[in-house]
Amino acid sequence: MRVVVAPDGFGGTLSALEAARAIAAGWSAAAPGDRLELAPLSDGGPGFVEVLAAALPDARLVPVEVEDPLARPVDALFLLDGTTAYVESAQACGLHLLAPAERDPTRTTTYGVGQLLAAARDAGATRVVVGLGGSATNDGGAGLLAALGVARLDASGRRLPPGGAALRDLARLDGMPDLAVELVAATDVDAPLLGLHGASAVFGPQKGASREDVALLDGALERWTDALEAHLGRPVRDLPGAGAAGGMGAALFALGATREPGIALVQRLVGLQRRVAAAHLVVTGEGTFDFSSLRGKVVSGVAEAAAAEAVPCLVLAGQVVVGRREAAAAGIEASYAVADAVGVDAAMERPAEELTALAERVAREWSR
Repeated sequence: MRVVVAPDGFGGTLSALEAARAIAAGWSAAAPGDRLELAPLSDGGPGFVEVLAAALPDARLVPVEVEDPLARPVDALFLLDGTTAYVESAQACGLHLLAPAERDPTRTTTYGVGQLLAAARDAGATRVVVGLGGSATNDGGAGLLAALGVARLDASGRRLPPGGAALRDLARLDGMPDLAVELVAATDVDAPLLGLHGASAVFGPQKGASREDVALLDGALERWTDALEAHLGRPVRDLPGAGAAGGMGAALFALGATREPGIALVQRLVGLQRRVAAAHLVVTGEGTFDFSSLRGKVVSGVAEAAAAEAVPCLVLAGQVVVGRREAAAAGIEASYAVADAVGVDAAMERPAEELTALAERVAREWSR
């Protein structure tokens, strides 16, 4: 039996590659005769560069030091494949870079992502694909543009401090961005920038925003967008994906970026459809399988690929929130949760071991 193992990362506990290896270890223990093909994936968020580095053997990883969401130095990598660079925004502004007590999207910044873009340009890239997802920020990409030479000024002409909240005092922008490369925004969501379905309302609370913060941030982003559109001359607020990564999508669109769903881009580069077509079963997974998983995330992308080839698809997750009916409608045969067997604490404390154990139990049920 041929099985493709194609998970996302597990919410800060396991990378996609680590998750794939853990699933494969458990599956092989129960079904040693099965042929397993590991295809770890990313939708543009954490793991984007690692996954593509494995899929593009002629590309090289380039190290660079940038600023994290609180302007502290952090080591990052981008992938250079000829004149195309792949940048993972979460390496500079990811939620995983902050301790729980530090999470505050009113003051976190995307400045380090702008530094990554500049480093890719300086390394000779003429095309930069930016993976968006997993951010700790809600500044609309204001920090990113600041790193490229666009200053945020208040009514007195003073520069504003970093963070989403400061944008409520924005009067105008000064300076034009120094980049001059083709940009692609690989987004993990298609959310708009503003309103009930926008960056602040939907994702702000996950990053530490209170109800009051959400209202403040949404108003600040509206002010930011007014100034951004006027300064760079492109309407961006209503574009799908403008709300990705705390509104960083909007800043990239203002720079002329085109959008491609991150999971579609990664699936194409790793040749997932070809692998699935030759398989009898596909196993995917992530930390929490919830309703957001069904909108442009890895799990939904893998399920679509499996459905196109009439291959059954299973989900192994830390926790499962989606009901059977909704999962079936998305093309998923069955879903299994580590937490159902050992509880949430054990799932978090021993993620690889417990995921391996779950995969072993599932393999006994599905392998033939």
